[in-house]
Amino acid sequence: MDQTAGAEQAQSQDNSGRWAHLQKLLCRGSPLAHPDFEPSEETLTFIRDLCKILIIGAGGLGCELLKDIALLGFTQLDVIDMDIIDLSNLNRQFLFRPQDIGRPKAEVAAEFINKRVPGCRVTPHYCKIQDHGQEFYRQFHIIVCGLDSIVARRWTNGMVLSLLKYDENDQLDQSSIIPLVDGGSEGFKGNARVILPGISACIDCTMDLYPPQVTYPLCTIASKPRLPEHCIEYVRILQWSKEKPFGDISIDGDNPDHIVWIYEKAQERADEFGIQGITYRLTQGVVKHIIPAVASTNAVIAAVCATEVFKLATSCSKPLQNYMVFNDTDGVYTYTFEAEKKDDCPSCSTIPVITTFHEDTTLQGLYDYLCENSKFMMKSPTLTTVVEGKNKTLYMPTLEAMETATRLNLKKKLTDLGISDGHEIVVADTTTPKPISVLIKYTYNME
Repeated sequence: MDQTAGAEQAQSQDNSGRWAHLQKLLCRGSPLAHPDFEPSEETLTFIRDLCKILIIGAGGLGCELLKDIALLGFTQLDVIDMDIIDLSNLNRQFLFRPQDIGRPKAEVAAEFINKRVPGCRVTPHYCKIQDHGQEFYRQFHIIVCGLDSIVARRWTNGMVLSLLKYDENDQLDQSSIIPLVDGGSEGFKGNARVILPGISACIDCTMDLYPPQVTYPLCTIASKPRLPEHCIEYVRILQWSKEKPFGDISIDGDNPDHIVWIYEKAQERADEFGIQGITYRLTQGVVKHIIPAVASTNAVIAAVCATEVFKLATSCSKPLQNYMVFNDTDGVYTYTFEAEKKDDCPSCSTIPVITTFHEDTTLQGLYDYLCENSKFMMKSPTLTTVVEGKNKTLYMPTLEAMETATRLNLKKKLTDLGISDGHEIVVADTTTPKPISVLIKYTYNME
């Protein structure tokens, strides 16, 4: 036997052994398997050669997800991330090295996995999730989120919901469902969930599970700062809009120049009030609402998510039903429960969301409600409607010219704007790729 033939035989034996553990799971029955599971080599072929997985996020959780899913045998992977590698990432995002600083996370993570896991083909996308449309997301069998942003989670949730198809009897087409596996970590706490769009609870069904972001009273940060965070928030909220150091643009937490300016101004204010502890890292954390990450928590949550991906792709076991929480602050604690789908969810319900206001409510009151209510939690909603058969933009905050033209509407009563009882208003926001319909109902003074 020549050396080439011997090498090919050795490689074949290695590959055979590589899949032996999966064959034990997929090629024989089990009392724990899903009712639809049929032991077969075809299932192994499917996950090894055909199943396409999209991983959103290549940070602390995303690195773990890529590693776990690749080592489970999936070879057709795509990863999206808009960030570049920073020095502070290297303590837990183990796919990156010092020489990678300044490069896109998605590209470096893909290169590492492709080099390290034989046969795996990871395609990177260095962009925002909003840069791709329905056709891109429709090509995947399963989507996995390893995000640190509620807004991005909600947008992805809205995208998989927008891919659903219904027949003429309003029955859901099961083939249009793309399962969404979502993981999140916050210090020593984490969670994992499985979402079957149109069937189980979506992200927006459980918005009340997300804790409110930490805020500081404006009077405190403006007149009596006591903490370094107060100084940073003062610069972020008040000085930035007043001085406009980079022109008429919003703060970008990923732009080092923006963070450096805020850091320097916050340091000046801290010196004025005798406050210690202002650092560049703290500044970035306050601006981006960053909670320090713990590598072990990421590893646990990613392992749970990867296992759920495997179960969904193969039906070898019933998937998680449907929300798991993890906490190892004091010991190790896990709890699983089934989050319930809400009939009036603004995202996954097929009927307009009914909201009740007093007849004297202004458009500003409706706008504030959409931003503050736990059911919506929007960022900068655009409000449009139809009045007397004509499209009417009530308020659009995202374009400066339109914001100026519609700003006066905020002070007007809804009734003065032609919004009658039972009227529908279409609301578009960055938290979702598709608009939602809000049905206005009024309460009246009874005299």
